[in-house]
Amino acid sequence: MDQIPVTKKGYEALEAELQDLIKVQRPNVIDAIAAAREHGDLKENAEYHAAREQQSFIEGRIQELEAVTGRAQIIDPTTMSGDTVKFGATVEIVDEETDEEKTYQIVGDYEADLDNGKISISSPIAKGLIGKSEGDSVVIRTPKGAADYEILSVKYI
Repeated sequence: MDQIPVTKKGYEALEAELQDLIKVQRPNVIDAIAAAREHGDLKENAEYHAAREQQSFIEGRIQELEAVTGRAQIIDPTTMSGDTVKFGATVEIVDEETDEEKTYQIVGDYEADLDNGKISISSPIAKGLIGKSEGDSVVIRTPKGAADYEILSVKYI
């Protein structure tokens, strides 16, 4: 089985979600199913069907998170250094055409969150940045086309 790279913070968030699902949400949905059963005929009981659907989602997510946390390779970016882009790096780049600056942290697939500047290691941007250093110009090919960026800084925070 392959290991799944994940930052220390990302692992903690996944573990917290898993514990919430097991200790809070699973018991709540079991109670909701029991309450819906008391209403009688289950064929036309919308509350029962909604609770069962929610239970199915929760159980699936628990299995997924258990698999991910069990195979996680936890990497703490704060213990790393250098100016070469690697997993866990926070990279500031500038679009060479528009002068628009962006900052991304390269994280695992399960913790990616573009709205918070966290991009997956398997994304086109991360693939284009890995192995490059501060001051390098890179061409990143995305579904929207190619774009030229310059790496302004690489930090491990």
